[in-house]
Amino acid sequence: MQQFTYTITDPLGIHARPAGLLAKLAKPYADTEITVTKDDKTVKASQLMKLMSLGIQCGDQVVLTASGPAEEEAIEAIREFFEGNL
Repeated sequence: MQQFTYTITDPLGIHARPAGLLAKLAKPYADTEITVTKDDKTVKASQLMKLMSLGIQCGDQVVLTASGPAEEEAIEAIREFFEGNL
């Protein structure tokens, strides 16, 4: 299992566009479970509506976790996405 913690810096938080891009990024890693956790709520990164339901805003801290055969590659791709977009 690979994970990292990230504090959202985008003034709009995770809104529809970045949530859609994140879900699309997670889809190719079908054999690796990628999750986003905010507070005590965890959802799969590939599930757009559930991701949006977290209501992640600027300043919120989230934990990204990848578990499975491609976890190292997946977590690196997710880290790059968060650092470049959020």
